[in-house]
Parts: sequence; structure tokens; C-alpha cells
Amino acid sequence: MIVSRDINPERDFYYLGAKIIEIISESTSERFDFFDVFETLNKSEKISINLFSLTLDWLYLLGVIEKFDKGKIIKCF
Repeated sequence: MIVSRDINPERDFYYLGAKIIEIISESTSERFDFFDVFETLNKSEKISINLFSLTLDWLYLLGVIEKFDKGKIIKCF
């Protein structure tokens, strides 16, 4: 499911995860609002909230972000 030949590469977790990392790395803040990151990403990549959540789950498994704290995404790098 992470990489598939049947869908556009813009819908893979690798690509979307890189875009989310790009968004949160541009700031010196350690905490980010879930919906702010979604809206920022959705301006350039039209994705569903479900795909966004799955991508965040994947980034959590990799240790790039920490668990959500009251709607916040915590950066781990």
C-alpha cells in the first residue's frame, strides 16, 4: 500500500510524507495544528482527510512526528 503502480505517485505515502515534512520543517515551532497542516498541504495537493491521517500514521511509525496532543502534531527532528 505504501508504493503502488495503480495510483498516481502523488497519492503515495512517500510523496505525501515528504510534503508534510517539508511543511513542518519550514517552521521553528515544535507543535503544529492538525488542520493547519492539512490546509497547507491541501493547497498544493488535493487529498482527503483520510489519506492525510494515514500519512501522519506512517510518519508516526517512522518516528518523524510524535503522538497527537490535543489536535497538535509534534515534530521529532
